[in-house]
Amino acid sequence: MHPRHSLEDIEHERWNFVMRGESRIQRLDRNYGEILQELRVAQTGVQLLLAFLLTVAFTPRFSSFTLFQRDIYVASLVLGAAANALLIAPAAFHRVVFRHRLKEQLVRYSNRFALCGLGLLMLALTSALLLILTVVLGMHIGSWLAGGSLAWFVFFWYLLPLWHRVRSRR
Repeated sequence: MHPRHSLEDIEHERWNFVMRGESRIQRLDRNYGEILQELRVAQTGVQLLLAFLLTVAFTPRFSSFTLFQRDIYVASLVLGAAANALLIAPAAFHRVVFRHRLKEQLVRYSNRFALCGLGLLMLALTSALLLILTVVLGMHIGSWLAGGSLAWFVFFWYLLPLWHRVRSRR
């Protein structure tokens, strides 16, 4: 057992061994596989968003965008690229640490990359919605709808899972 493991980590490993028959290494392998499966879904979304955003600047309508809409466009593009980088980072991390017995660090950092990448994807999607909705519906309605979509993402991606996580500890 690594000296930095908490009592909660030890209990979690014990539970996995009793309930799943998994060793620590098997659990890490499963956890990394689960992260990769989850990231495949997110990567598809961010790549489609980026493909859309990359084409927007080359449309005739782009020249009629306001300064605000161009700023939102740039923010969406940069947020989407940053999300893409973080959602791909676990694969790059794995390549660099391959065969160096760093699976625990790989899983820990991949989890962080995934959470941060999803946060950036949420912001990229919301800013892309803000851009589109302000062009189609105007600033006032577009801003309200984009704000509502941000609240929707925050609720289902973070608050609901965190609520269940806190509730399960009681």
